[in-house]
Amino acid sequence: MDKPLMPKATAVWLVENTALTFDQIAEFCGAHPLEVKGIADGDVSMGIVGRDPIINGQLTREEIDRCSADPTARLKLAKSDIPAPKKRSKGPRYTPIAKRQEKPDAIAWLLRNHPELKDSQVIKLIGTTKTTIAAIRDRTHWNSSKIRPRDPVLLGLCQQSDLAASVEKAVKDNGGVKAPVQEEEKHAAFTLPEGLFGGDN
Repeated sequence: MDKPLMPKATAVWLVENTALTFDQIAEFCGAHPLEVKGIADGDVSMGIVGRDPIINGQLTREEIDRCSADPTARLKLAKSDIPAPKKRSKGPRYTPIAKRQEKPDAIAWLLRNHPELKDSQVIKLIGTTKTTIAAIRDRTHWNSSKIRPRDPVLLGLCQQSDLAASVEKAVKDNGGVKAPVQEEEKHAAFTLPEGLFGGDN
């Protein structure tokens, strides 16, 4: 079933202005009944301004009255003459130019901390290529000497939820076994030249 535009704001309005049940509002707005209950209790969607579905033509007062009188009835979206927006096909993940130079660091971090991830999953998370992943794994990347593993979530290259879901799927595909994390290579300690800050001689 099609959902209303701005479903949370619509749910807030329906909770505040109708006698509909939580189940009816939840099904119409594509939410969980507990989430709707949370809206009613003031625990969820704080700060969201309710959106009247009657004014924007998504519901009629008659439809709300019909369902208010019968808790088993389900709300139906009003038919609209406005064409529905076309869904954009998923293209390659866009990464701002300023962030692109950080991709190798993110890939190195994923290869080290989540070796169970497939290349296809890394490609989807970071928006990179199989060739780049292979080059970083084999240390043949043109900038290998300057790559330092950094968390892609902290870099803003992917969402924590997406990373967690990918890792969970990879572990499940691996029979529930998580691949051992690769040990971080020991690098020579970086020391400042003596006397740089005018220390005691």
